[in-house]
Order: sequence, then structure tokens, then C-alpha cells
Amino acid sequence: MRRILPALGLTPFVLYILLFLAVPALLAIASGFFGPNGFSFSNLAVLTEPATLSAFGASVWVSALTAVVGAIVGAVLCWALAALPENGPLRRVIDAASSVLAQFGGVMLAFAFIATIGIQGLITVTLREQFGVDIFASGVWLYELPGLFLPYLYFQVPLMVITFLPAVLALRPDWSEAVASLGGGSGAYWRRVGLPVLAPAFLGSLLLLFANAFSSYATAAALISQGSQIVPLQIRAALIGETGASQQASAGVLALGMILVMALVMLGYGRLMARAARWQR
Repeated sequence: MRRILPALGLTPFVLYILLFLAVPALLAIASGFFGPNGFSFSNLAVLTEPATLSAFGASVWVSALTAVVGAIVGAVLCWALAALPENGPLRRVIDAASSVLAQFGGVMLAFAFIATIGIQGLITVTLREQFGVDIFASGVWLYELPGLFLPYLYFQVPLMVITFLPAVLALRPDWSEAVASLGGGSGAYWRRVGLPVLAPAFLGSLLLLFANAFSSYATAAALISQGSQIVPLQIRAALIGETGASQQASAGVLALGMILVMALVMLGYGRLMARAARWQR
């Protein structure tokens, strides 16, 4: 009983995982193998269609680009934050803002960008009327695939700060002192100690940012109302279509493809973070 009772505390969390994550995922995947004639593997052919391959390619491109840029900008910000006093006001403000902005997305984020740099956005109108600059005049780009870049970065950079900052803070001052005592400079320290130690944590955070962008739906759905350029929007188009069960099966197959990609990415993330945790203990 002493071993069982502590495990009972996990019961609400386990039920939450089952009801809101595991069961919906299984139902979505199962729907891809059932059609008007019952169980069939024929629906898997959807994954080889040109439209599907194009959607997966666009999703990977947007996710990889925003992940790389967000990881680099976030890493530089983490390096700057590490030099600030731990209990200083600026450090606390940035930590709190990162925690909030990393979860800020969806319709609210899309509206913020439309109202700011859209065709009739505040900055667009101000630059045009006050300075004669039409830098955002062709604001229609915001409602196409390239328009997802800036909104995604809005929550990618704060997420990088949250996940990568602990690794930067775990660098020990005596490591640089040891390198200096052996005659090495700052370049030797970062080349032989700092960067190799931070590499697993950086790559793990990069994969997390990729997974975060790859699975994002609400922001893209609010900005892009026409077309299905990325996989989540293609799933939406299949679910709201009027052609019946065949479209629902297609949505299930697309969901299966997304789950497989996410599983591979998160598996790599888990292994990298486990390796990074060896020296953070």
C-alpha cells in the first residue's frame, strides 16, 4: 500500500491524458482506416497525393524556418539574460513575459498582427499617411503562407527562452576558470567546453520549437481563410467538406502522418534532453 498510495496521486493526470489526448488521437487515427465499405488500408494512398506532399512540405518548411530563427534569437537572448542578476527586475520581467507570450497564440495573435501590419493596420496606415512609406501596403502577404513567419516567431522565441535558459544558467564559472588556468582563452572555452555542453540542450529546444510550429493550427486558421497550404488546414478542409466519410477518412490519415512526424521529433527531443541533463545535475 505504501507504494500504491503515492501512485494514486497520478490518477487525475492519467485520466486527463487518456480522455483528452490518447482517446482523441486513437479515434482520429482509426477514422483513417474506415470508409463506406468498412476497414481498409486504401485510404493511406492520401499520403502520396501531390496536395498532401505539398502540405507536408510547406508545414516542414514553415516549422523548420521559424524553429531555426527562433532558436538562434532565443539563444542570444538567453546568453544576455544569464549576465543579469537572478533576482533583478529586468530578469523577472523577461522571464514572466516569456512564460506568457509562449502561450499566446490563436485568434488573438492573428488579430494583433492584422490590426498592426495588415492592409489597414495601425502601422501600415501610419507609415503610409504620415511618411508616405508603403512598406506594408501589400499586406495581403499576411494572409498567405509567408505571413505565418512573424506570428509564429512571436511565440517561438519566448518558448526558446523558457527551455534553453536553464541550460545556459547551468554553465559553471569554474569551467572557464579551469580553461584559463590551462592557458586557454574565451574562444577555446566556448569551442571545447561551452558549445559542446550546450549543443544537446540547444538541439533539443530546436526540435521542441519545430514540433510546436508543426502542430499549430489556430493562428494559421485565423490568418489563412482560403486554401490548405499546411497540414492542419488540410485536415480542417477535409473535416468541413461536404463529400461524406471519404473526407473524414482523409483527415484521419493526415492526422496519422502528423502524429508520426511528431512522435519522431519528440523522441529525438527526449533523448537530447536526457543527454543534456547529465551535466545539469
